[in-house]
Amino acid sequence: MKKFTALLAISLFTLSLQSTAQKLDLNAFFKKGLTCDRLPHLMQFMASKHYSIRKIDNTLRERTIKEYINFLDGSKTLLLLSDVKKVKNIMRKMFKTMKNSDCAALDQVKQIALDRSKENENFMRSFMGKDYKFDESIKLVTDPEKRQYAKNSAEKNELLKKFAHFQISNYLLNETPLEEAKGLLVHRYELVTKRIAEKDDQNQFSELLKAFATAFDPHTSYFSMEDFEDFQINMKLSLEGIGASLSSQDGFTVVEEVITGGAADRAGVLERKDKIISVSQVGKKNEKAVSVVDMDLKDVVRLIRGKKGSKVKLTILRKSGSETKRMEVVIVRDKIDLTDSAAKLKMEKRVVDGKTYNLAVIDLPSFYGALEKGKRSSYDDMKDLLAKANKSKADGLLLNLRQNGGGLLEGARSISGLFINKGPIVATKDTEGNVRQLIDEDESISFSKPMVILISRASASAAEILPGALLDYDRAVLVGADRTFGKGSVQQVEPFANDMGAVKITTALYFLPKGESTQHQGVRSHINLPSVLQSEKIGENTLDYSLPPQKIKSFAGKEYNLNKGKQSYIPITDDIVKKLAANSKKRVESDKKFDEIRKEIIESKKNDGMVVLSDFRKKAAEDKKDEDKTLAERKKDMNEPYINEGLNVLVDLVDEVQKKEKVVAGQTR
Repeated sequence: MKKFTALLAISLFTLSLQSTAQKLDLNAFFKKGLTCDRLPHLMQFMASKHYSIRKIDNTLRERTIKEYINFLDGSKTLLLLSDVKKVKNIMRKMFKTMKNSDCAALDQVKQIALDRSKENENFMRSFMGKDYKFDESIKLVTDPEKRQYAKNSAEKNELLKKFAHFQISNYLLNETPLEEAKGLLVHRYELVTKRIAEKDDQNQFSELLKAFATAFDPHTSYFSMEDFEDFQINMKLSLEGIGASLSSQDGFTVVEEVITGGAADRAGVLERKDKIISVSQVGKKNEKAVSVVDMDLKDVVRLIRGKKGSKVKLTILRKSGSETKRMEVVIVRDKIDLTDSAAKLKMEKRVVDGKTYNLAVIDLPSFYGALEKGKRSSYDDMKDLLAKANKSKADGLLLNLRQNGGGLLEGARSISGLFINKGPIVATKDTEGNVRQLIDEDESISFSKPMVILISRASASAAEILPGALLDYDRAVLVGADRTFGKGSVQQVEPFANDMGAVKITTALYFLPKGESTQHQGVRSHINLPSVLQSEKIGENTLDYSLPPQKIKSFAGKEYNLNKGKQSYIPITDDIVKKLAANSKKRVESDKKFDEIRKEIIESKKNDGMVVLSDFRKKAAEDKKDEDKTLAERKKDMNEPYINEGLNVLVDLVDEVQKKEKVVAGQTR
């Protein structure tokens, strides 16, 4: 249906264009990909769908120009202040010429960036000469927002020097000899120039649409065809390829992780830190290896991905002791289920004062799913895991949403319904002011035992609906950061025809059962634990162009907590929370791991964005011992103190609920 809507939208663009004096070349219009004459109509379509900004005015245009410049030079190490002013003037004129299919201004902007990049490259080549001396005393303001654009080349070069010392430091920490490190750093700047020079019209039009979309609010986005493919993969947790996570380092494509159970893992031919230098398609006519050294990562990924059953040959470099071996490996592509991003259950036993507690821990990284029926979804996975928890006779549940950035609104609604009897979970309000409730109609409860939810400032969007709804229904105790991220907006994805990508547009705000929006304020925890993420710099309210919060009339009531006149679960009360919070405070104050976290918080606040290279190197050296750990292992280390204290709180909660259950049972008799 959404695809049909998008196709209809493109047809409407066509009709509206035909009705104007300007004649339309239909063959050109239905050509694949983005063209200059399509941009104004795609932009108008975004504006027509957005929640609060319905027309393209000077404010939106100025925001777009600002975001486009950020895409060009987010670190403020490329352009001079005079360049920024020049680019703004060029792009202001372009919004007029674009209506006449003239986007030459983007080429002018590209040339400015290219010239400055060549300057940076030449300066770095000179600075990395024989007289270069590494300086640990350098201080750098890491936050670009706290820096101004350089007024002249000399001022910019001073900033580049500081960056160079930090970049060289990273190489040295990885035991790269200084002379080799200098060469690698120069090459890094050469690659920046190469990337800018290689930008074609499609890249530039795509970047302009991304800047335009971002100018509406932080969550409206334009996807190129490649970006849209990645978005769909993340939502479906499924793709066809070799099963490896890749990164780009100094022009090389490096294997970061080999996905357990994937094609590469089963073949046993790839290892972490392997460098891929060429790719060829086995079985195709005129099969030829394509060198991927210095190739953009997204283009490398496109070469490696492919249909299930097809073969790909990779030429890799593998370091073995002091030697580097060159090898060729052939992998049969297969379907990959991204299990690391799916919900997972682990049963934990705790013995306290001679009493054994059987506790379920579920990690839910996102609210994933596909539009097609029968495809994997977070709801189905959660329902299965809760059934297993019940079968294991779990006394309580710890649901971890600490790193859940959101996902499908419907996933949040349906999963919330697994823990309550029946009732509204969330309401949405569209641009016309229409309020629609999303209701859990199923009277059954998949899990009725005591429940603790772990949250953080990284818990966002749909991951705020679930704890927010269960908070309003007194169903769970929330533990973690002071509040969640504060994203209370709803996005709709609209694919475009003719390989023009897709757009994710903010179309509504959502509200919790008591009528509160999570926008900006997030969902508050019952019990606050120390966290480096608990910063006023993290949250929706800190983002440019974020929508203001709103409020509607409450649409929840205690009757939804009942099942045939009886409580479906023991509700969380203030006296329970007070006891749990007091117990937790005592434990956390004497916990060594939370001591380390508190020290890290103090350290992060100390310099307010200013980093001294000697301190940076000391911290990096301490962290180096963890570099051989897998992503899953690092994630486990980061979560461990919170999971541990969450389980402690859950044990206390189980005790308190069991006491109340005895009271209720006594009153019933």
